[in-house]
Amino acid sequence: MLDRQHLSILREVDRLGSLTAAAERLNVTQSALSHTIRKLEERYGIAVWGKDGRNVRLTEAGRYIVELAQRVLPQLERAENVLSDYRYGRRGSLKIGMECHPCHQWLMGVTKPYLLEWPDVDLELTTSFVFGGVFALTGSEIDILITPDPIDAAGIHYVAVFDYELVLAVPTGHPLTFKDHAEPSDLLDETLFTYPVPPERLDVFTQFLVPGDTRPRHHSTVETTEMMLQLVAAGRGVSAIPDWLVRLDAAELGVQPVRIGSRGISKSIHLGLRCGDEDVDYIAGFLSRARQTPSTPVASS
Repeated sequence: MLDRQHLSILREVDRLGSLTAAAERLNVTQSALSHTIRKLEERYGIAVWGKDGRNVRLTEAGRYIVELAQRVLPQLERAENVLSDYRYGRRGSLKIGMECHPCHQWLMGVTKPYLLEWPDVDLELTTSFVFGGVFALTGSEIDILITPDPIDAAGIHYVAVFDYELVLAVPTGHPLTFKDHAEPSDLLDETLFTYPVPPERLDVFTQFLVPGDTRPRHHSTVETTEMMLQLVAAGRGVSAIPDWLVRLDAAELGVQPVRIGSRGISKSIHLGLRCGDEDVDYIAGFLSRARQTPSTPVASS
């Protein structure tokens, strides 16, 4: 029968591209690995791989098993970690996935008090997903997904934690600062800085530029908010970012927010989690802390 060992072998062969490397990773001999898969092939009358020079080429059946392994193994590994936590008296581990480039600063405001409130919970953060954030959540690779763009999926629900408006950050004194709002044509001669997200997932494109049948003169991606605002302040272009980030740094950097379109672009940050997980005490604690944490830190007196 198909078991976890088969899934692990095929996943490592797919990751590493060779039987030798997969055997080393799994701490077995290559002959034992090959024998295990040969027995599987004989049982089901299929071939799961073939040789392509020195590399291994998966068959259609082999690819199917790999895709199964990518869904199932993370859930088994997660279950083992939870059971280990129970055994050794630990509260658990909370894995958070981030699909929101500008949310790091806000998240730090959540995690600092949370770690003090829940000292026996391990906290992990990831922004790298094999299939995307929702797939990582449904596959139990993460427990909470932070996203501005929730996608409906079976067994997943979302909690909105705060609202914001997407605005254009422009240099102080830019002609757009004298207008009530920006029109798509205002970006024809501009360089537009955005986070490294495909344009089809950027609201400034899907809700503003594309409906206006307009493109900016240049579109450039920037990894960090700090660098993006520095470029804007230096007059190198404009940027579409959440309004709270402009409010945080506007006075110091010399940038100003401008509404995008006459109605603006309203957004919300959501926390996605698996249905039922909100009853886990340390997950409920994180949700409560997230709801209490404003997007813009309150200045201390």
